[in-house]
Formats: sequence, structure tokens, C-alpha cells
Amino acid sequence: MLHRCVVLRIRSIVLSVCLLAAGTAWAAPAEKALRVGALYWSMNIPGQVAMRKGLEEEAARINREAAQRGRLRVELIPRVAGDGAPGIERQIRQMEEMVRLKPDVIIVQPTDNAALAAPLKAANLAGIPVVAYDQYISGGKLAAYVTSDNHQAGYLDGEYLADRFPHDRPIRLILVEYPRVSSTVERLNGFLDALHDHGQPYSVSMTYEAVDPQGGKLAGEAILRDFPAKGSVDAIFAVNDGGGLSVVDVLARAGRTEILVASVDGDPTSVENIRKQRLTRIDTAQFCGPLGAEAMKAAYAIATGKPVARQLLVPVFPITAETLPRYPGWSGPIPAGFTKPWKARSPVWDGAVTGVK
Repeated sequence: MLHRCVVLRIRSIVLSVCLLAAGTAWAAPAEKALRVGALYWSMNIPGQVAMRKGLEEEAARINREAAQRGRLRVELIPRVAGDGAPGIERQIRQMEEMVRLKPDVIIVQPTDNAALAAPLKAANLAGIPVVAYDQYISGGKLAAYVTSDNHQAGYLDGEYLADRFPHDRPIRLILVEYPRVSSTVERLNGFLDALHDHGQPYSVSMTYEAVDPQGGKLAGEAILRDFPAKGSVDAIFAVNDGGGLSVVDVLARAGRTEILVASVDGDPTSVENIRKQRLTRIDTAQFCGPLGAEAMKAAYAIATGKPVARQLLVPVFPITAETLPRYPGWSGPIPAGFTKPWKARSPVWDGAVTGVK
């Protein structure tokens, strides 16, 4: 009887060990994923929504390829800052949170050039690489910076307007700008550089600040108050469609169709305005989807130890009535080069993504 009990006890121990081993196998942790903090700016500005879509589609593509080839997949940790001053403050807290979470890499679309300097330096001290896209961060060290060629965006607008006005008198110009982020500053610099390079005189009648629909509406209303007479303004340069579209709406409803508008971003509504010749004559479009995708590509390469250019410039497309048939939309793909149908110092538009060391 004792012998039988010993045998049963041994069998029970063996079974328990087998079950424990099996349970351990089933409970084994999933394959390690690269954790990627993804800090977005606004989900109210359509171009930025398209950038997020491009980034997340590239992450999905990376994961499909990882499954096929046995590579590391990515796990996104998304956060959205939001618009205006509250968005800036929220993104500071989100960046600080990411440093505490210690992901393998952080991708961020900054809401303000200077506001994220301190949390970027904290990420540097923690050894977390940071990839910024669309906007730069002044202070700290970025592992990579991916942006549209914003100087090119403004420059294309400027050379187009220079070809549309006579050079024997200054263009009476209004600027709708936003000096808080690098991209919009670069666009304005490019615009003014083009007017200078093409020998087009101009005078800035007034400058307004707007980057979102509400700011654009206020700017448009102020323009009507400040310049009520038809023919008192020749052209408006708006640094983005987020504000520029509202300016166009206000002026169009007031019948100020004599004003030529040049803008940046490629919002579908701006494209339709160009098609209908509703104030907007040129809009240099970002390839928002490819821009987000390039940021994700750069972050994955950095996290897996591969070399990446410190800065990547994604070209912008000059949408006009003449070039509209060539434009594929925000999501791309980036089309082949072509000869511009206006006078330009560089007559061929080139669609190459360029890396800057």
C-alpha cells in the first residue's frame, strides 16, 4: 500500500512539473517590440491628420515586414497635444511623460520651437533618441529632423507671384504669418527671397498672425476693416492653409476677388479654390502622408542602429491651374519632375527627398 502511494505521489509530481512547464510556455512573453512615443500636434488641421495617417501606415508596413522576416515590430504610444496655448502646455507634459516611460525612441511634431527644449534635453540625458517632424526644436539634440522643404514652399509661391505682376511697381502685399514655429518662418523667408531674387519690388501693407481656422477668420475680418477699398491690396501670402483658408472665405464672401492669394499646405479646399479661381492662385502642397512615413522610417532605423541623415527634406508641390493635373494629393506618391509653366531661376521642379548631414 505504501509502495502504491509512493508511485502515485511520484506520478503526481511529474504531472505537476509537466503542467508547470506547459503553463510557463503558454505564458511566455510576446516577442519584444520597439516602443515608440508618437506625439502629435493637432487633429483639427487636416494636413496634420494626414501626417499622422502616413506615420501610422508606415508603422503598420514595418510590422507586416517584421512578421515576414523575423524583425522587431513597433508599438506606438500616441498622444495628441491640441491647438493653441493649451496644446503647447499639454505637449510639454506629454514629452515629460514619455521621458518617464523610457520608450526606445520618441517621434514628435512640436507645437512650438522653444517650448520642448527642456524635455528634449531630459530625453537626451535619459539616452532616448528623439525624431522631430514638420517643426524643429530649438535647444537639445535631435537624432533626426524630418520636414517638408518649407523654404522651397515659400519660394515657389514667391516666384509664381513675381511672374504674375509687372516689375515697374511694388506689389501691395499682406502677410498672414506665424512666427512661433520653424516651418512657417522658413516659408515666409523663402517667399521674400523669391521676390528679391526675381527682381519683384513689393511693400508689406500689413502683417497678421494666424495658423488655425479661428485665427484666419479674425485676420480676414481685420483685413476688411483695415483695407475696405477694392484694389487696395494686390496679394496675400498665408504661411499655411490652417489660417489661410479662413482668410479666403472671409474675403470671398465680401466680394474681394481682385486679391491674389498664395498659400502653403495643399488642403483639398485650397485645391478646389484654385480650380475655381476663387482668390487662391497657388498653394504649395506638402506631401503629408510621405512626411509622416519618413519620420517613422527614420525612427525605426535609429532604434535598430542604422545610419540616418540628421535632416530629411521632403519636397513640396506647386499647385496652380496649370499644374493641377499632375498633383496626386496629400498622400502621394511624389510625382516625377516637370518644367514649371512660369518664369523661374530653376525651371524644373524636382521631387526628390534629400538628406542633409
